[in-house]
This record gives sequence, C-alpha cells and structure tokens, in this order.
Amino acid sequence: MYPRQELTVLAARKAELLDRIFERREECAEAAARVARPVEVLDHGIARWRRLSPFVKFAAVPLGFVLKRMLGRRARVLGGLLRWGPLVVGAVRGMAGAHGSSRRA
Repeated sequence: MYPRQELTVLAARKAELLDRIFERREECAEAAARVARPVEVLDHGIARWRRLSPFVKFAAVPLGFVLKRMLGRRARVLGGLLRWGPLVVGAVRGMAGAHGSSRRA
C-alpha cells in the first residue's frame, strides 16, 4: 500500500491534470467555434438560396449581365462573380450532397 503522503501528492497531481484538461478543452471549444463561423455563414447563405424561387435564380444571371453592362469597366468584381459563380455554386452543391449522404450513412 501507498503511504498517506504519496496518496496526497498523487491526488494533488490528479487535480492539476484535471484542471489542465479542462483548460485545454475550453481552448479547443473556442478554436472550433472560431473555425466554424465562416462555415455557419455559408450554411445560412445556402439555406436562404434554397428558399428562393427557381425563377429568381434564373433571373439572377441576366440581371447580372445587365448590371455589368451598365457599370462598364467598374464591373470587374461583378464579372468575376458571373464567371466563377456557377463553379462555386456547383462545388457547394456537391459538398452539400456529400454532407447529406454522409449523414444518411
């Protein structure tokens, strides 16, 4: 058997270790929340996009072209959105589909 002094030392070490574990868990939870914020914003955006009528989605592309023509040279950002938008939307759909299928498994 252990003497009383050694048990006291072990109990103190255990308490310190539990405190460190608690602190690390808090740090990890804060870091995970920080990392998840952009994903949460993207998720809300996708949910809003899905609530839109399909007619609004089809009208967005021609409206973008009209706005680009009206703005002239200042429409570089809009042009980039129109050029890369469909690719990004397709990628997001693919990721959402993969995420949905992994939940079903």
